[in-house]
Amino acid sequence: MLEAPPVASDPQDPTGSVLVDDGVAALGQLRSLWLHDAMLPGVIQQTDPDIAEEIVATVRRFVDREVMPVANELEHADEYPTALVEQMKALGLFGATIPEEHGGLGLDVVTYARIVEELSAGWMSLSGVVNTHLIAAGLITRRGTDDQKARLLPRMATGELRGCLSLSEPDAGSDTSSLRCKATPDGDEYVLDGAKAWVTNGMRASVVALAARTPEGITCFVVEKEPGQAFEGISISKTVGKLGYKGLETVEMVYDGHRVPKAAVLGGEAGLGRGLHDILSGLELGRINIAARACGVARAAFDAAMRYSRERETFGKPIGEHQAIQFKLADMATKLEAARLLTRSAAEKYQSGERADVEAGMAKLFASETAFELATESMRIHGGMGYSTELPVERYYRDAPLMIIGEGTNEIQRLVIARGLLQRWQAANPKG
Repeated sequence: MLEAPPVASDPQDPTGSVLVDDGVAALGQLRSLWLHDAMLPGVIQQTDPDIAEEIVATVRRFVDREVMPVANELEHADEYPTALVEQMKALGLFGATIPEEHGGLGLDVVTYARIVEELSAGWMSLSGVVNTHLIAAGLITRRGTDDQKARLLPRMATGELRGCLSLSEPDAGSDTSSLRCKATPDGDEYVLDGAKAWVTNGMRASVVALAARTPEGITCFVVEKEPGQAFEGISISKTVGKLGYKGLETVEMVYDGHRVPKAAVLGGEAGLGRGLHDILSGLELGRINIAARACGVARAAFDAAMRYSRERETFGKPIGEHQAIQFKLADMATKLEAARLLTRSAAEKYQSGERADVEAGMAKLFASETAFELATESMRIHGGMGYSTELPVERYYRDAPLMIIGEGTNEIQRLVIARGLLQRWQAANPKG
């Protein structure tokens, strides 16, 4: 999986067809040296620190050399980054958190979050290409049947099969109890009927983690389909235009009498009625992804502000030497560091096998608000140039709000955090 497709050998190739140095080969060599000890159930083994550093450095070089030169042009054209996605496949990023036994890299969540930050610092949309894919893969890894794991995970790890998550509906977003999409038993099959909204990667996906109502309650189905506008009883009814987060599709999908075998229930018969629990648990990883994305956008905005504060001069000196700008830079750096530490803390908690709903919510809440604030402050520091499309600052400003809304709005995050804190307090102080 980690072998690159044939590419030109010229490191200066202007077409962008050359992968980062020998990054793919290096990852393959590192992976072969990574020996695993026995894992405790629910615990994600820590990635060897040296390997983690090399992987993150490889992704950073990929972003610097391949992504940054083309990101603005692709984003403004709202063009799907086909060539970049192919290179991400070759780097193994579609299998980042998929266990090695199923062909993935088996990285821990801390390393995955660092990769997401690097991608997002270059172009946030790239992290969206892999986010719901790995949420779907994670659901199959943790809850899938042996057959579901064996058939789907190896091909998902290479990116041959793309995954997406389908939970929200036109009339049911944060209120998951209002889901209307239903799965009606019919012999050895289920018949799916309903509409789903805000499905990222929905058109290009081959595997959909779908929440639908069965007689037992909300159940998660692993729906297999062909990529494209329509497949049997599944159709794309609308492609959503967006303020930012361009270059990949966000769609509404309709299920009209679409039939799936009973074997499509995530985890088999034991998974009936527990879909909401499984998907919401999977969203903890999604919220860590969103927090890491926010850190990437915030870092890019901060770096742009630092660079401009040294280049731009007023009143005979760089603007970075004016106290007003220094105050802004100090606050930006402090909040960025805090956001990254919260994200790391949530990732460490998640990979330890403990419930991380509070920590993931805190990281997502703080990091996303920080990204929006830093994008705004960077634009102010840049003045008129920050408002122009010549620099990527305006892109950061348009991309940042997604993290405030995605994987549960920040208003919902505050509820998740507060309820989790109260539950933990009650458990620790039963007489209090």
